[in-house]
Amino acid sequence: MHKISGFIRKHVDHPPQAGPKTESATSSPGSAHAGPPIPFPSAKDFFRFRRQRGVNLGSWFVLERWISDAPFRSAIGPAQSDLDVARGPNAQQVLEQHWDTWITEGDWTWIADKGLNSVRIPIGYYHLCGADPSVLEGTDFVGLDHVFRGAWERITNALWTANRFGIGVLIDLHAAPGKQNRDSHSGATGEPRFFNKANMTHTIRVLTILVTHLTAFCQSVDPPLPNLLGIELLNEPQQDPSLEQWYKEAIYFIRRIDPSIPIYIGDSWMTDHYAGYISSNASTSPFTVLDHHLYRCFTHEDISTPASQHTKHLTDPKAGTPQMLSRVAQKLESAGGALIIGEWSGALNPGSLRDVGNEDSARREYVQAQLALFERHCAGYFFWTYKKEQAGDKGWSLRDAARAHIFPYRVGLGGRDKVLREDSEWHVRRIQARDKALGEHQGYWARYPGHYEHWRFDEGFLRGWDDAWLFFRSISSLPPSPFIPELGFKGPWVKMRLKEHSTAKGVSNLWEYEHGFLQGLQAARNDLTGLLLAK
Repeated sequence: MHKISGFIRKHVDHPPQAGPKTESATSSPGSAHAGPPIPFPSAKDFFRFRRQRGVNLGSWFVLERWISDAPFRSAIGPAQSDLDVARGPNAQQVLEQHWDTWITEGDWTWIADKGLNSVRIPIGYYHLCGADPSVLEGTDFVGLDHVFRGAWERITNALWTANRFGIGVLIDLHAAPGKQNRDSHSGATGEPRFFNKANMTHTIRVLTILVTHLTAFCQSVDPPLPNLLGIELLNEPQQDPSLEQWYKEAIYFIRRIDPSIPIYIGDSWMTDHYAGYISSNASTSPFTVLDHHLYRCFTHEDISTPASQHTKHLTDPKAGTPQMLSRVAQKLESAGGALIIGEWSGALNPGSLRDVGNEDSARREYVQAQLALFERHCAGYFFWTYKKEQAGDKGWSLRDAARAHIFPYRVGLGGRDKVLREDSEWHVRRIQARDKALGEHQGYWARYPGHYEHWRFDEGFLRGWDDAWLFFRSISSLPPSPFIPELGFKGPWVKMRLKEHSTAKGVSNLWEYEHGFLQGLQAARNDLTGLLLAK
């Protein structure tokens, strides 16, 4: 057994008293490190905390026949899952050829040129057998390590390649031992058997193997790779009474290995419930992110709703989805967490397009409504999916949606790096914005007698403004890109700054510092937007 695997087995079965030392995402300037001080924010911080505008690399490792049919042509029946392909003839050759051709250098270039700064890569537990064959023990994939052992090298190479393009990578456990939902994209066909003790325990072991080997790989590169955004514990798990406790246990063991790594959890379409779960566990699990998937093409209600109404329901701030995203995002942010949309698309059911004169126009408005909504409330979003084997699906394939101008030519703030380099009035506008905000803050609270410390608002505003501009200017710290990064995961970032501030200056009236910080962030963002428009 691998030495690392032995370490994992020991610590999953017997929780350690203290995990190995790793760089903390919340370390402050002057924190002690073994070795030279690590500057803050580091490149890793810029990747992990920036707003993620991304795409899913669907059917690269976890196959879905409706996306990529070729690997299924020699699969055994029912020929719908990875297990069916793996049991077919020449499976190793079929899969390795697919892995090496589905995403190539040109695809990374295209993604970066669109302003997309991140990818979500769905994998199955069996794809880790090249790092540790024990992941297959006691599972449906036992004895198939020769088929999948080549996947691990390709997964780590994807991290390395993405970094060259300034692209962050979120690794998503899409297929867990026993299947966590009924769909074949969970690795096999048939009913889910994830929710029994053996499979749930083994999945935690799989996740610890994944995190251990990923962090070791990132550290083995010179310089270390900063672009691992985090780990998603399970994709679309069906709801079960034991899921919440399983999340807690999985997070506990992962934090023992790497306390700083962001952890993403699926909401089982019970978004408010799991926002509450993250909020109630915020003190023991920092930087936990809730993943909600938004589709409007599957239910009977979706089918009978016209495309224009779907769009209206996303643009009306009083409608259900905007209300829910606003409510959940605020709750998570206040707890030091964050909300992302891990999957969304431009797909609409034919029933929604029945009376539409121009389908492309209807899809374009629908996509734009989603993007605007996500930008308003979410720390990140990932389109499903990057491409399909058969061209022409403008709802599900990003490549086709972009070609038809349904998806924007580019997303994010970009094309004006020169504006940042030549901006000499930054500090003047900073003080002007602070004075205005502080005056309004003091004026408002003067109406309510009480003990205040408005200097905390002052400090918070300036810190927030400065941090926002740290991200804007970090464009020069990342691989070449015309797109300007911005702080997206405000919840965990603000909690980190609050901890620094309270340690140095006490804990009274911290709400003023936090209010000032958030206003400083927004003022800086408004300032940059105005600067870009003026030029």
